[in-house]
Amino acid sequence: MSAKTERDAIRAYYVNLFTEFLRERGEEVLITKSNQRAWPVVGNEDGEYYCTLTVAVPTGSDKGMTPYDAYAMAEDYEMSCKAKAEKARENAERKAKKVARDAEVRKRKAENSAKREG
Repeated sequence: MSAKTERDAIRAYYVNLFTEFLRERGEEVLITKSNQRAWPVVGNEDGEYYCTLTVAVPTGSDKGMTPYDAYAMAEDYEMSCKAKAEKARENAERKAKKVARDAEVRKRKAENSAKREG
């Protein structure tokens, strides 16, 4: 069996597994591509949406010369999420300092204005 045939068989197995899982739970599963399924959902505010699930068996980069490493990808994603959270925290701190600084400036201006008038 060639590597491509094996990947296709693995993908088909999991697409069917997920399709059966969703149908057993009463979901209307739509076949949108050979490796993709979609099902309609309703949100909390009665919005109508679709969820999609795509199954892929990646070969890696350089046409399979560098194999796909899900552990490395997960680690990269975790580091990326941590970096984004840290940046958001820093931005929130900067904003809070600016708000406090601006409030102090407004307070001083009001005091100076009151002194001039009084």
